[in-house]
Amino acid sequence: MQKPIDLAAARAPLYEALERHAKRNGKPFHVPGHKQRAAWNDEGANARFASILPIDLTELLDTDDLHHPEGVIAEAKALAADCFGAEETCFLVGGSTAGNLAMILAVCRPGDLVLAQRNSHKSIIHGLMLAGARAVFLQPEPEEASGLAVTPSAQTIVRAMERHPEAKALLLTNPNYYGLSVDLSAIAALAHERGLPVLVDEAHGPHFGRHAAFPGGALQAGADIVVQSAHKMLSSLTMGAMLHMQGGLVDREAVREMLRMVQSSSPSYPIMASLDLARRELHVRRERMFELAVRTAECVRDKLADAPIRPVRPIEPVRLDPLKLTLYDTSGRLSGYRLRDELESRGCVPEMADDRFAVLALGAGTVPEDGEALVRALWDIAATFRLDRLPEAPDGEPARRAAAAAAEAFPYRELSEPVAFDRSRAATEKLPLDRAAGRTAGEWVIPYPPGIPLLYPGEPITPDVVSALRKLRQSGAKFQGAEDSALESIRVRLQE
Repeated sequence: MQKPIDLAAARAPLYEALERHAKRNGKPFHVPGHKQRAAWNDEGANARFASILPIDLTELLDTDDLHHPEGVIAEAKALAADCFGAEETCFLVGGSTAGNLAMILAVCRPGDLVLAQRNSHKSIIHGLMLAGARAVFLQPEPEEASGLAVTPSAQTIVRAMERHPEAKALLLTNPNYYGLSVDLSAIAALAHERGLPVLVDEAHGPHFGRHAAFPGGALQAGADIVVQSAHKMLSSLTMGAMLHMQGGLVDREAVREMLRMVQSSSPSYPIMASLDLARRELHVRRERMFELAVRTAECVRDKLADAPIRPVRPIEPVRLDPLKLTLYDTSGRLSGYRLRDELESRGCVPEMADDRFAVLALGAGTVPEDGEALVRALWDIAATFRLDRLPEAPDGEPARRAAAAAAEAFPYRELSEPVAFDRSRAATEKLPLDRAAGRTAGEWVIPYPPGIPLLYPGEPITPDVVSALRKLRQSGAKFQGAEDSALESIRVRLQE
């Protein structure tokens, strides 16, 4: 029998306060300037925003203050902590990026060293740069069936901790953008044995541990700080996220202080209210919140079991988020980018693509009709391009292909040398990409999405990295950070 619903959990105190304020219909002599009225002299725009403007408020006597919560925001945060199993939860209005920056700035002082997963989001690198910290990058493990990079192995992490006992924190990303994850319990225990806090970017896993079909979450595994994007897989507005804390290895007041620095002093009340409502939905409905989405995902997988285009199926111990469909053409004829374009032309809009995969995200709002449209689109693509399922590969061949793909995607050492980060801009020159091997990167090169840097300023450029970038360029990847978006050339630091 399910545990009874706590009456407090069924409340959304911040949202309710905003609704009460709006109903008072007072004369607003405070910001924002629209005065809770649609005032763009555009009938369509006015109608679109009219229902949200009355709760687009500021810090007032009855709406509390995100940066010094004592009323309804404090209540909403406490309910979120209870819902997610944290000792303390903070609301984020700048997405998981704000949480990643804050947790790094709170833990690191200039010159401090951290152990960081190499396939981290760019916000992790930005946090290290702002902190003036140093990092030893850990090579992620390839998932055996797909070659997609997941967290570093426990053996890699132990070797890093033994080689660098001065490290201040372990930074991990789990799950990855493709929906693959590992159980972090053993890794967290190993780090805690050495007094090392574990900080996890769990942006894509706010729903983990909330349904029997989902992998477990980082908080349940013992992580000290966990950052989650509630807007990605739950039901908050875009940029709505949360930072959860537990244990005694991190200074929570330092985290709160950093959040006051990196977040706006005028936070969005609609975003915060949507976090409150998303938490309430999860708190009250529990597994039922995801039933339609899970059933839809199961149906899609069943109908694609023998299709030429199918979802990735990882091999244990790597777990799959059932709400992520990472699709690929088994014949190898359609790249992930082409598959994305074909799906979009048929009315199904993927989350992202790379040269091999198109990634589709289901969520709390997914309905069976979405899955039916997707299946029709994929079979139509297969028919249009006369795709045939490849014959079964010889034993061991899928693993060899996956390992080759992983080596190509992440051509780095198991443990990097310590890398120093700062915010200064070094003098650079432009070189053709094919002549850049052996030089030091002078700019970011970030395939986006997913936003995982393949090069950051100050990183040595190896021939393998050049080869990986060349292949991405040829496949039609989009890049952030690079001055030449076509990546025919790249900026490198001037040689002394």
